Amino acid sequence: MSERIPVAVLGVAGRMGQRLAGLVLDSDDLALVAGLERVGHAALGRDVGELLGRPPAAVAVSADLESGLARARVVIDFTTPAATLAAAAACAARQTAMVVGTTGFTESERAEFHRRVAGLACVFSPSYSTAMNVLFELVEKAARALGDGYDIEVVEAHHRHKVDAPSGTALRLAERAALGRGLDPAEAMAHGRQGIVGPRPPAQIGMHAIRAGDLVGDHTVLFAALGECLELRHRATNRDAFAVGALRAVRFVAPAAPGLYSMRDVLGLA
Repeated sequence: MSERIPVAVLGVAGRMGQRLAGLVLDSDDLALVAGLERVGHAALGRDVGELLGRPPAAVAVSADLESGLARARVVIDFTTPAATLAAAAACAARQTAMVVGTTGFTESERAEFHRRVAGLACVFSPSYSTAMNVLFELVEKAARALGDGYDIEVVEAHHRHKVDAPSGTALRLAERAALGRGLDPAEAMAHGRQGIVGPRPPAQIGMHAIRAGDLVGDHTVLFAALGECLELRHRATNRDAFAVGALRAVRFVAPAAPGLYSMRDVLGLA
């Protein structure tokens, strides 16, 4: 068997971090060498295996980013913009590859992130679901084929703990729809409606966010014209859809040349 790829998981005690760590531990070609959390987190010092309800994995949850990166070839980061920016700077200093699924960046934070990972091999995507990335392609093609006569609405639903809205995935869906229609996404997107808003402009992409219960992720892009409606929908039933895709990205980025990649590159859709 070939040598395993050493992987560090940031935010390892979170919902997504735990699933990522579990899948890495279960894999035949990846090795979990570090599970990282913020300073002061209640999980610090616990064995990652025990944190997951498994036998000990001989990896303790740590806040020592430098030590974790010293052992890893690839870092998986699904945390917060501030934490990801700090991790990107540390990875750049060590030339450690990254797989980043953090959302909620401001425009300035996104620009700073791109600056910090310049020169690294980094996969950056709002969604690591294979089916969702196929949906991105389908939405762009549908918008182009249907043309100006169809109104476009994007509706997304997530769990009550999600802090950003719309989701990064919903924004990417709107961007791809705008690309297919030949619109400027920033000008076309309208976030919710309230009051007397008047007739719907034809070049508008409506954005609507639902936050409720433990919904993992549900995205619908609606194309509607007089007499008919087309809906393209993706529903995630658990976090494996994203975690499995993230591990696929790890295998892609570990031997990759420096560059900023997306799941389009990982899946051969680019």
